[in-house]
Amino acid sequence: MAQDELVLVIERSVYEKAGAFHGLAMDVDRYIERFFAPGVTRYMPRCQVETDPNFKQIIPYVLMTCDGEYLSYVRGKRAGETRLVGNRSIGIGGHINPADDMSLFDPYETYLNAVRREVEEEVDVETKHTDRVIALLNDDTNEVGQVHLGIVHLWTLDEPNVIRREQMITQLSFMTLEELAQVRDSMETWSQLCLEGLEEMAREQSGI
Repeated sequence: MAQDELVLVIERSVYEKAGAFHGLAMDVDRYIERFFAPGVTRYMPRCQVETDPNFKQIIPYVLMTCDGEYLSYVRGKRAGETRLVGNRSIGIGGHINPADDMSLFDPYETYLNAVRREVEEEVDVETKHTDRVIALLNDDTNEVGQVHLGIVHLWTLDEPNVIRREQMITQLSFMTLEELAQVRDSMETWSQLCLEGLEEMAREQSGI
């Protein structure tokens, strides 16, 4: 982590006024409207906010699915967040930096630019896909979660053609929900919470 890296944040008070929660919040529009209202977001040094729970760093967290399977990987030693090294993940994500600020009058468009940039840095998606924001993600039970807030995207791919670009991504593969459930204990907390949400949505779709 570069000591002078600037990352996009909101004040915790903004998040709490919108409605504090644990796990996944499906009322996406309500949070997006508040978080990306003019003047709410700002850039701060990452080294300052990494240990300050008064701020929430906004993190896009992209899940990828194809034919009922979900992309999964293990964070290697080169992972930017050292506290997550060795954990399995089902989310591609990262911090939003000033370089992403390509739409000064639309903070949410800036965020969407960051999503595309972050995914392209970490993996090469060689197929068409659809993108849908399905949830907000929060976990204040550990020191990583206390200073981050996730926006969960679900990319539905036409084909399972994804190749890693970042060295920190290892053991990249598509897995069924049943297979992911078997390795749940090795997952980072955010991925565990997303897996629970995906399993619940699958049960609702099947009428169980």
